[in-house]
Amino acid sequence: MSERPTSQSLHYEFRFADGSVRSFEVLLRLPDFQLVPAPAPDAPAWTRLENHQCRHCPLRSPDHPHCPVARNLAGVIEIFRDSLSHERAEVTVRTGAREYRKEVALQSGLSSLMGLVMVTSGCPIMDRLRPMAATHLPFATLEETLLRSLSTYLLAQFFRQRRGLNPDWTLARFADVYDDVATLNRCFRDRLATIEMRDANSNALIHLDCFAVFGSMGIEEEELALLEPVFRGHLT
Repeated sequence: MSERPTSQSLHYEFRFADGSVRSFEVLLRLPDFQLVPAPAPDAPAWTRLENHQCRHCPLRSPDHPHCPVARNLAGVIEIFRDSLSHERAEVTVRTGAREYRKEVALQSGLSSLMGLVMVTSGCPIMDRLRPMAATHLPFATLEETLLRSLSTYLLAQFFRQRRGLNPDWTLARFADVYDDVATLNRCFRDRLATIEMRDANSNALIHLDCFAVFGSMGIEEEELALLEPVFRGHLT
């Protein structure tokens, strides 16, 4: 019997019209999909925890001098600090199982990379979205993200019940998760505003924030009704 892998690598490549290429490897530890930080020089000052720390952040600077999301995104932020969000790029994402490729505005491809790093960085707020890293889907539509987020949330309730915790089968607390994420995104935008840079990074975060804001408003019956037909086999 072969041994299970202990890590998974995802490779992001941004290829621009001028022929330049920027590449990033995201290495995740298995089975918990925790980001393995890349070797890096000292983290820049803007990553310090107290710099526009999220108001609902449970971390304290004596134990965590740097925001885990900021520290892990620092390399990406630095490389794209002089980029514009509307620049076109052919973005290729390679995993061990498949490859995705799409020509998009830079903010779209960058938001996909940033989202993956954010949910796997070890931030207590973003940790609740880490299960989605197991099925990372670059360039996902709103409908695809809704289905994946609901599915992982409900599976989390199954595991909560197995551990004797109170599950939420009615999705009553689903919006709370995304309200916390939307708050984090707003605070992180304030953090980025302390850096002199062009708009690719900040607009990528705004692009990423769209679903968090949508989710924070709660899932209406109308949205669920759009998903119900595909489950017909379970309903008859």
